[in-house]
Amino acid sequence: MAAIEVERILNLVPDLLEVPYSRIWTSYDKEADVLYINFKKPSHADDSELTDDDIIIRYEKGEIVGITILNASKRKI
Repeated sequence: MAAIEVERILNLVPDLLEVPYSRIWTSYDKEADVLYINFKKPSHADDSELTDDDIIIRYEKGEIVGITILNASKRKI
């Protein structure tokens, strides 16, 4: 991994430490441009909600177990 890639990942550390979950799994479907973030493995969502900004929040027994971000590459802070 190139040094610039390591630096970009290290820049994420402060934000990741603020996430209220001790484990995070991610996968990105480049063709569909969808980023999947899971906070529980395996997660078996029994409910979900689609927000106005194309984010799907997945729940299991009322607890958030993951989010799905549609059009992920188009999102910039």
